[in-house]
Amino acid sequence: MALFSVAILAKVFYIQNVQGSYWRSIADSLHTRYVALDADRGTIYSEEGRMLSSSIPYFDIRIDFAADGLRDKQGKVFRENLDSLALCLSQLFNDRSKEEYKTLLREGYKSKDRYFLLKRDIPFNQYQTLRTLPMFRLGKNKGGMIAETKSKRINPFKLLANRTIGLARENSQSVGLERTYDEYLKGVTGKRLMRRIAGGTYVPVQGYDIEPENGRDIVTTIDVNMQDIVETALMNMMVQNECDHGTCILMEVKTGKIKAMANLGRQPDGSYWENMNYALQVGEPGSVFKLATVISVLEDKYATMNTMVDMEGGKWRVGRRTVFDSEPHPGPQNVTIKHAFELSSNVGMAKLAVQFYGKKPNSFVNHLKRLKLDTITGIDLVGEGRPIIKNTSARTWSNTTLPWMAFGYEVLVSPLQTAMLYNAVANNGKMMKPYLVNSIMEYGQVVKQFEPTVVMDSICSQTTLRQVQAMLAGVVTNGTAKKLQNQYYTFAGKTGTALVANGSRGYADKIYQASFAGYFPANDPQYTCVVVIKNKPHALRFYGASVAGPVFREVADKLYALAVEKQAPMQANVKLDTMLAMKTGKAAEWNEILHTLQLPAAALPAANAWVSAKVTNQKVNFQQVTQQRGAVPDVTGMGLKDALYLLENAGLRVVVKGAGKVKTQSLAGGTKIGNEQTIVIELS
Repeated sequence: MALFSVAILAKVFYIQNVQGSYWRSIADSLHTRYVALDADRGTIYSEEGRMLSSSIPYFDIRIDFAADGLRDKQGKVFRENLDSLALCLSQLFNDRSKEEYKTLLREGYKSKDRYFLLKRDIPFNQYQTLRTLPMFRLGKNKGGMIAETKSKRINPFKLLANRTIGLARENSQSVGLERTYDEYLKGVTGKRLMRRIAGGTYVPVQGYDIEPENGRDIVTTIDVNMQDIVETALMNMMVQNECDHGTCILMEVKTGKIKAMANLGRQPDGSYWENMNYALQVGEPGSVFKLATVISVLEDKYATMNTMVDMEGGKWRVGRRTVFDSEPHPGPQNVTIKHAFELSSNVGMAKLAVQFYGKKPNSFVNHLKRLKLDTITGIDLVGEGRPIIKNTSARTWSNTTLPWMAFGYEVLVSPLQTAMLYNAVANNGKMMKPYLVNSIMEYGQVVKQFEPTVVMDSICSQTTLRQVQAMLAGVVTNGTAKKLQNQYYTFAGKTGTALVANGSRGYADKIYQASFAGYFPANDPQYTCVVVIKNKPHALRFYGASVAGPVFREVADKLYALAVEKQAPMQANVKLDTMLAMKTGKAAEWNEILHTLQLPAAALPAANAWVSAKVTNQKVNFQQVTQQRGAVPDVTGMGLKDALYLLENAGLRVVVKGAGKVKTQSLAGGTKIGNEQTIVIELS
């Protein structure tokens, strides 16, 4: 028995001291666990610093009913605050009566629940109010309130560029910039040690948190005002014509920055929402693709824009198929390539392709590849569709493939690729990569800067470039977009109307895709804009010039007024407008005005003086206004602020009539001030 007792004691000693740490860790693992603490996700900003997507805090509120303060003195704090707390909770949340809250709180107190759930997902303003309520205002140890913070992602502008900015979703794949830059935005997740208590509930263990690192911020190229203009213009046409879906892309010519990208799709209830990024989806582009055809022909020097081509009355037989022009072209049929392009003749473009590339179609295909139409643009968005440019080795190649490719069929490209090509023409041949993010910021400091990227220094020779620029301008002045032109500025572009197949029904439903791709102003391009809209079946309006063209025109009109027409910089040799509103006032303020506006002055007045100003010999001249003590100040010519300052400091009661600067005063300047005198000043 003695030996057996010694053996037991030895084993106890061994387990406790030698294996103790191991068994304690096993025990702890059964009762504790780490949970992730999400970092605050970074904010996405517009180029001018407006918030496009951000995280706002929400709170789960729990109560520790075993807190020392609530149990002390037989629960004195709880009993004294129960009634008023229940009333306040009922008024704050408006979901239960006072009596129901009292019952709920009593049950939690009776169970000594250390992690009692009171309310989920309350916003920050309610959380602030909650902290001031009876009992909760005493703090965690005395009042028992536990607040668990979590965040929700919001887009303050809602529809505006919603699909481009994207969505950060917890249980499914994120999209847009939220997905592309998730690595920067999400930050580093922290940890919190949780201990299991009675009832299987876990509560935080104080002092064992590993704080998360907040995500970085993204500054985009998007301009909110421009995005609003683009979104509104596209929405107006979508609603008017009951279109199925559409996209509008606005690109800065010199840099490739995407300033706006709108994507609208029709919902089951007839409304429109940014449900998909149609700018990245590939499809048959239609007549806007004819730009690539004429670049190929002109660059190979097979023809010039003045070479003649026969439009054949808008119908031309190729093998067993017939090429049709989408619009009738009355008048002469033997026209220049330039005019055939302006009239958007499918026959004209098909004949050029067959005539010059019929025996070597891959030469034409190689031109399309050189224009980067067979590769994605590489924009910083996940999900860009892969284009298809067929060659003669393709299984679907036939003797009609080449002529149909010439006017935008049997090829698949995205609206964004079209924008990149047209932008290169606007940018004197230099092709820029489209991009959406300017920089990545951390605590207000730039940690990564993105610069414009040149894809190709020149897409063609300058001779070819000048000709295609003239042809695009001719579409607006003398072609299918003639009705869109205006007297204030010029723009250049190309209309497109493509018949779209509808699944197994083929082309029977007469669904047309309307397009317009162009840039403005034509003489000094600042922005490229591409509009692609898929119409409903059998739509009354379906041509590119009547559906997509007006969207382009509305965007161009508003942007030309806001941004493109730049004012000439102020010269050092300033000619002053003698109609300037010159007010009498404080010399110190006048000195600041002179410095800020760089206005020439004969001499600077003393800072503490009051002066009147006038323009003589193209310079501002000042004359000091004398103010006698005990006399009514002369405030004629002053603004209301300065006049009130002087008159009230002189002890006068002031009655003001009108607006502007002081025209007359009821008491003349220099009049002796009596007791409690009132002065009336009239402004104009």
